[in-house]
Amino acid sequence: MANSQEKRFVRIYKQSDWSSYHYIWVDRETRVQYLVTSIGQGGGLTPLLDAEGKPLLYTGSLDEEWA
Repeated sequence: MANSQEKRFVRIYKQSDWSSYHYIWVDRETRVQYLVTSIGQGGGLTPLLDAEGKPLLYTGSLDEEWA
């Protein structure tokens, strides 16, 4: 990582409704995308996969975190 103060993960997507929250986070080092879901008291995390079952890599800019 270029800057030790830089966060390793950056959020690139957020979706929510009255009972659930869904986020996509990207690992700055590997560029792998992860889906994080929170529903009520539970939740989960999983890497996003392409059609061949390989981790989905983010190709966009990671200069700033999305709100």
